[in-house]
Amino acid sequence: MTKRAKSNKSKAKTPRAPAKTRTRPMLPKRGRKIPQRDPPDSFVDAAARALDLKLEPAWKGAVKTNLEVTLALAALFADFPLPDDAEPAPVFSA
Repeated sequence: MTKRAKSNKSKAKTPRAPAKTRTRPMLPKRGRKIPQRDPPDSFVDAAARALDLKLEPAWKGAVKTNLEVTLALAALFADFPLPDDAEPAPVFSA
């Protein structure tokens, strides 16, 4: 009895489909908590990078506090109600 070589003709190879790309963002596994950064901290870091400023860690707290006070005062100003017929003054004088 002699052995025959297996024929590749009986099994046709099917072309593989390209790998699917992930459409959903990867979510963390349950039970793991992602540390959340304080928005003013993130803003201070981003602004320092954008302005190419070297911000020393010792000053970071003072800058953050100044930003929070400035935003609180701006919110008071922005929420001030004005009548519909209010117009800006043509000349400002001190």
